[in-house]
Amino acid sequence: MPELSFDEFTISLLVSGARPNDARLQDAHLAHLAHLHKSGVLLAGGPLSDPAGELRGLSILNVPPDEARRLKEEDEAVRAGVFSVRVMPWMIPAGAVSFTPTFFPRSMKDVTG
Repeated sequence: MPELSFDEFTISLLVSGARPNDARLQDAHLAHLAHLHKSGVLLAGGPLSDPAGELRGLSILNVPPDEARRLKEEDEAVRAGVFSVRVMPWMIPAGAVSFTPTFFPRSMKDVTG
């Protein structure tokens, strides 16, 4: 049997924080995600519908967990306490998933038209 190789990614979860979100912080959050995607670090991401209301978003990044945490903690909404960040490594059989660059909105205006 051939030796199995793995692709390594980092999963980042956004967790509800103590501070409520507002339009300015949401726009800054979206702009940060769009920047990470355009730079090639953020492969996929989006909001979560967690019935408990704790988990708010998921991102898949192609950098090690310590770098992913540093980048995600640069998000203005994280710095303001709207979210906290959890990161964990994710290993899957090589080639099991692929990602294509796409459009990530830079503000709520891009989402709502």
